[in-house]
Amino acid sequence: MRGLLLAAALAALPAAAQERFITLSSTTSTEQSGLFGELLPKFRAASGIAVRVVAVGTGQALRLGERGDADVVLVHDEASELAFVAAGFGIERKPAMYNDFVLVGPTPVGSPRDAVASFRDLAGRPFVSRGDDSGTHKAELRLWQAAGIDPKSGTGRWYRETGSGMGATLNMAAALDAYTLADRASWASFGNRRGLTIASAGDPKLFNPYGVMLVNPVRHPHVKAAEGRAFIAWLTGAEGRAAIAAFRVGGQQIFFPLPAAPAPRS
Repeated sequence: MRGLLLAAALAALPAAAQERFITLSSTTSTEQSGLFGELLPKFRAASGIAVRVVAVGTGQALRLGERGDADVVLVHDEASELAFVAAGFGIERKPAMYNDFVLVGPTPVGSPRDAVASFRDLAGRPFVSRGDDSGTHKAELRLWQAAGIDPKSGTGRWYRETGSGMGATLNMAAALDAYTLADRASWASFGNRRGLTIASAGDPKLFNPYGVMLVNPVRHPHVKAAEGRAFIAWLTGAEGRAAIAAFRVGGQQIFFPLPAAPAPRS
């Protein structure tokens, strides 16, 4: 009998090894752009660890981490990330990569390289917001505030919220001939542009950094800390940085690796 039990246990070992995985809560931009389709197989080949992605807005991704429903969080709103760590939900946060936001719409507005001036010129024009507490939504609200405009005053008239991801929001903007703020990755991979074009880009205020962190295993003991740390180390190390830099959409590089620490000033 003991021999049969041992044989059964040994037979189960390879299957258990194949099931080694982490859950990553991240943004729709990283998933829908195809970035993870490029990166994660390379990480699995290097480590034997699979990554199961839950792609939602930044706010929801962080809430998944708060509840312990993810092992690692990769999002793009620095203030929210720092608050997440300060509250004890995340540890070992590292900068991972960046791209930028673009204002898209039917025609240029304001000054094409001045995001605040462009948003100031948007009041009264059709605008579609994600309205979902994502990193893109948070960036949009900061720009409205800097422009001195309360977009909620236009709700039901020129300002609409989808409560959805970037793809659905871009589709609505295209259908309504409206403006919206998008991350560069989602815009590059969006195929239903119709009359939309980039109306404003290139302002440093549109810088869009991504951070990665481990969900705190002290708060949630079931978190796969060793596997999560392995993923973070790979992503922010030489192999991950090279994979991020090599990723293209339509021949265009849309994500750029960030250094693990700020470069020394010259």
